[in-house]
Amino acid sequence: MMEWTDRHCRYFHRLLSKQALLYTEMVTTGALIHGDNPQRFLRFNPEEHPVALQLGGSNPRDLAVCAKMAEDCGYDEVNLNVGCPSDRVQNGRFGACLMAEPELVAECVAAMAQAVSIPVTVKNRIGIDDRDSYEQLTHFIGTVAGGGCRRFIVHARKAWLSGLSPKQNREVPPLRYDVVYQLKIDFPELEIILNGGVTSLEQTADILTHVDGVMIGREAYHNPYLLAGVDSRLLGGTDAPLTREETIQRLLPYIREQLAAGIRLNSVTRHLLGLFHGQYGGRAFRRHLSEHATKPGADESVLLQALTFTSHDVY
Repeated sequence: MMEWTDRHCRYFHRLLSKQALLYTEMVTTGALIHGDNPQRFLRFNPEEHPVALQLGGSNPRDLAVCAKMAEDCGYDEVNLNVGCPSDRVQNGRFGACLMAEPELVAECVAAMAQAVSIPVTVKNRIGIDDRDSYEQLTHFIGTVAGGGCRRFIVHARKAWLSGLSPKQNREVPPLRYDVVYQLKIDFPELEIILNGGVTSLEQTADILTHVDGVMIGREAYHNPYLLAGVDSRLLGGTDAPLTREETIQRLLPYIREQLAAGIRLNSVTRHLLGLFHGQYGGRAFRRHLSEHATKPGADESVLLQALTFTSHDVY
């Protein structure tokens, strides 16, 4: 989700669900420690809570420093990504390649946990390359749990570190929900969250009979109104979800605030393109935003005009 789930995206998603835990895009330790503007990655809106900062790195000392930065900024959780298979990530010795070094991951988690009081969690795959046996996976989980991790977000696919693109690694290796379900049976004291291939709340409800939680990534981005039913259908919420139109109206003050701060309209509205996915006028809504929100001087009127295409009263 790098370059997708930025603070504008998360503010929008929080309008749809008050209770779902939101995650940042993965941020490398180098960007936070050595970058010119670490606040660019750390800044978030108070309305986003609960929100977790996801880190990429493999140096325990650096990860501890960044975890403390996350806590000082007010994040509710800090997550170590051990699941991303991209070449760029591997070259930095973080992401999925770390599944081959469970002892190092445990050391990283222990250093982070010692530095902060907020939860330190890990996101991982069920295996990499030929290291894909269940025994190797349980060794990884058990070792990292020994470092202090109590919550694992498990992408239910293995990853091939060479030969497949990141996109292919999200599609080609088969989903193995049964493996994740077995982890919960074998590690009942741990919180096991399933990730990968989840596209509906009905599917989510079924998965929740086996594990402790579900992470939805790309489907929530491309079809964000899916989140509108999370609170009432899965988390015991009693408030009626906002309609798509109400969501846009609630977003307008935020857009005005961002425009006044010099942020381009497209930086916010690019995350709204799928709001009317599968609905009347959805394609016209998306097309209008795509064509006009990037223009110099574009303001909220572009979004309001796009909204008119979703009304059956438009001829």
